[in-house]
Amino acid sequence: MHPRPSRRSALRTGGLLAAGALLPRLPAGQAYAATPHTGGTTPHTGAATSHTGAATDYTGAWRAVPGILDRIRPPAFPRRSFRITDYGAVGDGRTMNTVAFRAAIAACHRAGGGQVVVPEGRFLTGAIHLRSRVDLHVTAGATIAFSPDPRDFLPVVLTRWEGTECYNYSPFIYAYGARDVAVTGPGTLDGQARLGPWESWYRDSGPQGADQKLLREMGSTGAPVARRVFGDGHYLRPKMVQFYRCRNVLVSDLTIVDPPMWTVHPVLSSNVTVRGVTVDSTLYNTDGCDPECCSDVLITGCRFNTNDDCVAVKSGRDEDGHRVGVPSRNIVVRDCRFSGRWGGMTVGSEMSGGVRDIFAENCEINPPDFPGRYPVKHALYVKANKKRGGYIDGVHIRNFTGQGVERDIAFVTMAYNGGEGGTLPVSVRNIHMDRMAIDGAQTVLRLVGLDTDHLRGVHLSRSTFTGILNPDSIAYTDDLTFRRVIVNGQEVPSLPHP
Repeated sequence: MHPRPSRRSALRTGGLLAAGALLPRLPAGQAYAATPHTGGTTPHTGAATSHTGAATDYTGAWRAVPGILDRIRPPAFPRRSFRITDYGAVGDGRTMNTVAFRAAIAACHRAGGGQVVVPEGRFLTGAIHLRSRVDLHVTAGATIAFSPDPRDFLPVVLTRWEGTECYNYSPFIYAYGARDVAVTGPGTLDGQARLGPWESWYRDSGPQGADQKLLREMGSTGAPVARRVFGDGHYLRPKMVQFYRCRNVLVSDLTIVDPPMWTVHPVLSSNVTVRGVTVDSTLYNTDGCDPECCSDVLITGCRFNTNDDCVAVKSGRDEDGHRVGVPSRNIVVRDCRFSGRWGGMTVGSEMSGGVRDIFAENCEINPPDFPGRYPVKHALYVKANKKRGGYIDGVHIRNFTGQGVERDIAFVTMAYNGGEGGTLPVSVRNIHMDRMAIDGAQTVLRLVGLDTDHLRGVHLSRSTFTGILNPDSIAYTDDLTFRRVIVNGQEVPSLPHP
C-alpha cells in the first residue's frame, strides 16, 4: 500500500497517462509550470481566471444555444380549474384518492384542458396518468403521497427501464403520447419509497437483479417488446415522473422526495422544461433528472440531492437502444445546484442511441448552503463502453463552481463497468470545459479512451482549480488541450498535450 501523496508531492509528480503508458515525469516543480502569455500570469483569486476577451467562445458551439432556447416554450393552459376534492379526494393522508385523480384529469381533458388542482392536504394515491392539455398543479401546503403498495401501480404500461423498453409497473406520474402536459408546484410529491418494498428489491442481492438480467437479455436478443412484461410478480422499480413520447412538457417548482428510482424521466419527448425543482432522492440509484432520447430540453434553477447522478443524459441501452435509434440532443442545463453521490452533470451510461450538443453552465457543485447526503464524485461524468456502442459528440461545460469533489473534476470513460465484454464501435469526442473554478478534488482530469477507439478532443480553458491532490490520468486520448488553466496556483502549459 502506498501512502497518499501530499498536495505538494502531488504537484511535483506531473505524470500523464497517454496511449496506455506513463509518459516521462516532468522535472520537479514543473508539473504545472506557468507558461507566459500576453498580459502575464493572472494571480489566483478563487474564481475562474479572467482574461481580455473572456466572453470568447473558443469552440463556437455555444452560438447554437439561443436557437435551442427559442424552440423551448413551456405549454400554456386554459384558465379552467378542476379541484380534486370536487371529485371525492380527501387529504387526510389515509384515504386512497386514485379514482378522484383519474376523474378530475378526465374532466379537465374533456373540457379542452386546464389545471387539475391539488389543494392543501396530504393526498394518498396510486398511479396518476396525465393527458394532453392537463397541468397537475400542487399548491403550497399540498402533498401527493404515493402508495407503498406496488399493486397500486398496475396495470403495467409501456416504459423504459434503464434504457430498455418493456411493460412494467406504472411510473407514479405518467403520460404517454401527450401534448401540452405539466406537473407544477409549489407543493410536494412524496414517493414514500422508504415505506414500500422498492429499496429491498434492489439492495443486498434483492430480487430485482434477476429481472434486470432477464430484461437486458430480452433487449440484446431482440425479443418483441410486447413479450417483455414485468409488473406483478416481478421486481423492477418504477420511475417517479415519466413523460413518454410527449411534446411540450413542463415540470416546475415542485419539491420531490423519496422516489423509488429515477426521479424525472422524459423519454422520446421534445420541448421539455424542468425548472425550479428540488429533488431529495437518497435511496440507491435515484437519479435527479434523466432526459432520454429527448430533444430541445431546458433544465434550469433546480437543486439535486441524490444518491446517484444529478442530471444524466441518456439514449437507450445496448442493442435495444440501437433498435430505437433516437439520440438525445440540444439539451441545456443552467443555474443548477448539485449534491449527488456520483456525477453532477452526467452523460450515459445508457447512450447507445447517441448523444450530441449538450450544454451546461452556471452550476454549483456541493454548495455549502445546500449540503447533500453525499459529496459529488465528479463535476462532469461521461460514461460509455463497447457494449453500449453509439456516440457522444459535443459536451460543453462552462462556469461551474464548487468545492469538495470526492474524486475527479471530470471523469470521461469509454470503459465504463469494465466494458461489459462489448465489441461495438464507440465514439466519444468534443468535450469542452471553460471557466471552471473548483476547490478540492483528487484530480482535475481522468480520461479513459480505448486502444481501439480513442477519446478525441478534450479541451479545458480559462479555469482555476485548487486543492488538487494528484496529477491527471490520461489514456488513449487524442487532441487534449489546456488553455489558461491554473492548478494549485501554477499555470498548466498551454501547448496541446499528446
